[in-house]
Amino acid sequence: MDRSTHKRRFILHVDMNSFYASVESMMDPALKGKPLAIAGNPEERRGIIVTCSYEARKFGVKTTMTLWQAKRLCPSLIVRRPDFPKYRMMSNRMFQLLREYTNLVEPVSIDEGYLDVTASSMNPVELAGEIQNRIYHELGLPCSIGIAPNKFLAKMASDMKKPMGITVLRKREMSTILWPLGVGEMHGIGQATEEKLKTFNIHTIGDLAKEDAYSLKHRFGINGIKMWERANGIDDRPVNPERASEFQSVGNSTTLAEDLDHEPEIKRVFESLAESVERRMKQKKVVGQNLQIVIRYADRKTVTRSKSLENPFHDKDIILKMAWNLFKKHWNGDPIRLLGITAADVIPRENAYKQMDLFTFEQEKKQADVNRLVSDLQKKFGQQSIIRGKWKAGPS
Repeated sequence: MDRSTHKRRFILHVDMNSFYASVESMMDPALKGKPLAIAGNPEERRGIIVTCSYEARKFGVKTTMTLWQAKRLCPSLIVRRPDFPKYRMMSNRMFQLLREYTNLVEPVSIDEGYLDVTASSMNPVELAGEIQNRIYHELGLPCSIGIAPNKFLAKMASDMKKPMGITVLRKREMSTILWPLGVGEMHGIGQATEEKLKTFNIHTIGDLAKEDAYSLKHRFGINGIKMWERANGIDDRPVNPERASEFQSVGNSTTLAEDLDHEPEIKRVFESLAESVERRMKQKKVVGQNLQIVIRYADRKTVTRSKSLENPFHDKDIILKMAWNLFKKHWNGDPIRLLGITAADVIPRENAYKQMDLFTFEQEKKQADVNRLVSDLQKKFGQQSIIRGKWKAGPS
């Protein structure tokens, strides 16, 4: 019988277990069964753990922990630098396998995605078991799979049993399985939101589900309604295969009113473009891993140049600095007709990793606090109430 004629949906969330570390262990059998961590700057004690194997987690090693802390907990810890081309290759193979079962596959990040298998003739649990078995035996990688009537519940289910778990979560089970959990364990709720919810005496997912939806909207805006819906198991979002391509890049370009060859004027255009790209990235809640610029000259000759960054970015100052450096390096001095900036290889902010040391982390946190304060003041008193200092480019 074709399940597509029924209203009930069957959504799978496939979540690779400790993906980077699993890929490394698969490609180097000597690492199997050993405590392994993937970290930026492994030669430095201040390096940050990007991910780690389950063997390392048994010692208390966690993501974002500094290397010196991890080594203190687990002296035998093996550390490897990230190898992103290798991880992307294995990710592509994993998603190719998933698309053998349905065209309705939505990648969420390099190591997780949703499948709508409503129309499949197979039982969803048997289907999940076959997918998990094939990923493990054909690719050598473990994964956990959540099965539910919508994306939110499928995501929550896949987190319940790791590694190599398959979990079914039905809406009627929410009151006994999800509602007793702390509100911070709900997908989509970060630490800041968790703390704010607690000030309103909302400590569990059940508390959130029983709260008045309109009160939440008053306190949290449209996000308050979304949180209430998720806590009650309401999520009508379709599995959208096109969504991944929508977020491949975020950019903006402008055709100039007149051809420019005056450097200060060109830089002002770049400043405006950087602010626009930052604003759109914040709206989409994504970060970029590659920055591109476009230069079109008065004779219509077009030059595109790009640079990959070590850390994901979304801040306009970083966007401007990288774009300006690229421009200075590649501009031939002729008059310009069009300029553009694009953040490419973007990923959802919540899935972003960081290869950074403690100093970078502390500096970025301070800058984020300053940016948040400035944004709040501008919303209250107007955009021109505070003008940020402009970044000045050094010699190329």
